[in-house]
Amino acid sequence: MRDHRKITGRLVIATHNSGKLAEMRELLAPYGVEAVSAAELGLGEPEETGTTFQANARIKAVAAANATRLPAFADDSGLAVDALDGQPGIYSARWAGETKDFLAAMTKIERLLQERGAKDPAQRKAHFVSALCVAWPDGHIEEVEAHVNGSLVWPPRGTAGFGYDPAFLPNGHGRTFGEMTSIEKHGLPPLGLGLSHRAKAFVQLAEMCLDPQ
Repeated sequence: MRDHRKITGRLVIATHNSGKLAEMRELLAPYGVEAVSAAELGLGEPEETGTTFQANARIKAVAAANATRLPAFADDSGLAVDALDGQPGIYSARWAGETKDFLAAMTKIERLLQERGAKDPAQRKAHFVSALCVAWPDGHIEEVEAHVNGSLVWPPRGTAGFGYDPAFLPNGHGRTFGEMTSIEKHGLPPLGLGLSHRAKAFVQLAEMCLDPQ
């Protein structure tokens, strides 16, 4: 089993998504890591040519690490709907278009589900996936992946979170991610349940690469 490398000092968060950035900064806060985003550094967004969440997370992390000569942390995540054969999957953000119109994306998913007669919760199963990757300028890589299961509701509920959160009802809960506070959704114990896909993946990464302050 190979040794894991610890994250210390300054870390680039390879995202231009303000929602992801906020969640990542909250998750990193207890570890004393100074996080700066790719957007704040004026970095471009690399073309995500991977066919998996993990491959795209690695593309983003490696590009940011090479550009800044700092360790870089990237997430690639999305929604996979069982009745739609796993769509939108790695194309989750692209379904929202250039304007990031996730209401339009959620409406598209609902239309496709209705066309397939998927009206009961059992027919509307879905899961969120989060792949995390940390890349160092010397080529070292650490990566993990996690998911959270649930079903899709219509109409969307709640204004918290971002992306597809208002349509996603995690299993065992009565409120969508869009109706939960940030602490409820991705806060780690003892404050939260570490419920979200990103929080679950982060717990794995923290065990490998982070030391609490």
